[in-house]
Amino acid sequence: MTPPSAPWLGAVALGDGTVRFRLWAPAARRVELLLDGRAHTMAPEDDGCHCLTLRAAAGARYRYRIDGGEPLPDPASRWQPDGLHGDSAVVDPTAHAWQDPAWRGRPWHEAVVYELHVGSCGGYRGVAEQLPRLAQWGITAIELMPLAQFPGRRNWGYDGALPFAPAAAYGHPDELRALVDRAHALGLMVLLDVVYNHFGPDGNHLGGYAPMFFRDDLPTPWGAAIDFRVPQVQRFFIDNALMWLREYRFDGLRLDAVHAIRPPAFLGQLREAVYQALPPDRQVHLVLENEDNRASLLGPGGYTAQWNDDFHNALHVLLTGETDGYYAAYAREPERLLARVLGEGFAYQGQAMHDGRLRGEPSAQLPPTAFVAFLQNHDQVGNRAFGERLRELVDEPRLRAATALLALCPMIPLFFQGEPWGSRAPFLFFTDFEPPLDAQVREGRRREFARFPAFADAHARGAIPDPNAPETFARSQVRIDEAGAGEGARWAAWFAALLALRHRHLVPLLPQARALGAGVPGPGAVEARWSLGALELQLAANFGDAPVPLAAFPGARVLHAENGAGDGERLPPAGFVARLRDAP
Repeated sequence: MTPPSAPWLGAVALGDGTVRFRLWAPAARRVELLLDGRAHTMAPEDDGCHCLTLRAAAGARYRYRIDGGEPLPDPASRWQPDGLHGDSAVVDPTAHAWQDPAWRGRPWHEAVVYELHVGSCGGYRGVAEQLPRLAQWGITAIELMPLAQFPGRRNWGYDGALPFAPAAAYGHPDELRALVDRAHALGLMVLLDVVYNHFGPDGNHLGGYAPMFFRDDLPTPWGAAIDFRVPQVQRFFIDNALMWLREYRFDGLRLDAVHAIRPPAFLGQLREAVYQALPPDRQVHLVLENEDNRASLLGPGGYTAQWNDDFHNALHVLLTGETDGYYAAYAREPERLLARVLGEGFAYQGQAMHDGRLRGEPSAQLPPTAFVAFLQNHDQVGNRAFGERLRELVDEPRLRAATALLALCPMIPLFFQGEPWGSRAPFLFFTDFEPPLDAQVREGRRREFARFPAFADAHARGAIPDPNAPETFARSQVRIDEAGAGEGARWAAWFAALLALRHRHLVPLLPQARALGAGVPGPGAVEARWSLGALELQLAANFGDAPVPLAAFPGARVLHAENGAGDGERLPPAGFVARLRDAP
């Protein structure tokens, strides 16, 4: 596919005081543009679009009326000042004066990612205020949860219905650009989570005037599947990706749940279009979430990396003993599965899961940097009934050992908001739906947790938080000022020291990293080694209840140790050690 040179749909300012409005509505007989209260008939085009160019200023309000029906927002709206169901507004993407036009990004191997929810961090301005401290701690990239306009003022972002419009609840689009600008000035990359596998349950009108957008032969958990066989649908999402990368200068995208995109060939089309459309000197990173563990999508010529759920799931079972739900696939020998992750990338590379389903592809050929590892993220915290973090579930020595393993592993580490200072605040699932959808979501979530023994009693008592209640969102706020004193300051100093070790000793050598093998020295323990070119790295961690032998590593020096692990030839419970030596 030839990469687009300009946006196809929506209100596009042409630079001469006029704006071109275009809507793809192949099932419509007549489309009117309602601009600042006046109706204008749009001209039909051969591809099912309706188009009109008029004089209009930035901020002008408009809607579309299709076949005399109720006026609707633009599905490619760049701004919804009054929210999802309000008017769309014209935006001039050239109005922001970029402060660092020479920024071209950073290499992927330098990434230490901090995932955050913009709303719970105070909007675009609130996030910008946190950036200096994050950079000081050693974070090199922030990843924003989805921004597409959603219903109401509170949402995780995965219920977006207008994917081109940054959520109005967080600030003006130019405030988002200023956030990206501020990050770049501090040397931080900015990544964005995008959702191309579904639309939210409220505010999506595409099926009425563009039924070709969806297919009825492929159900998904969110309703009818998006039809990625249709060229106009492909163009819609490719344009969306390019908008974030061009008009907002994001340094990369994380594509949510791509296993739900059918046919998967679209992923190759999207990747190729993005890289062809951007200047070759820009470093842009495309990251996947893919339950299918399709290693063939990664590596040279493919996507930059994938979130590695196997790392999290195996380690979570070791730390907590929880085996409900998807943790059941890691209940048997979680240390063996974690060792395989460290040594080969994925734990499941075509083997049968606990339910008999085959999952994954061989991944040992991929570099460690093709995998994003994490202890916590929005899913793994927020999809718990009470949004507990590991600080509430795991004793501090074991959590410190796990955090050190993540920070000093050659995979790309991701930390969730609040994690650098050991925040104990929950991160709950929150929404702001109107009736009757609010009740449906609330009761559906409570029924879901009734199936889990750990939460059945809470469900019976009606104690599962209501996602739609304002206090649920309020309890999920992140207060970075907690890192300024007491327990938060102690944890943040320790965290920053870990990342300083990573940046000083490991990051310069990561382009050469390759695994040398991993094993299980005893119950609950793992040991792994990597070649870093001139050096070799050994990591060992013991999450079990008894000491285990520490594999010999002659000539090594201790880079970091937790809980007495660097004192001898045995690894104590909650012990962790990282050692370096010159390559033989």
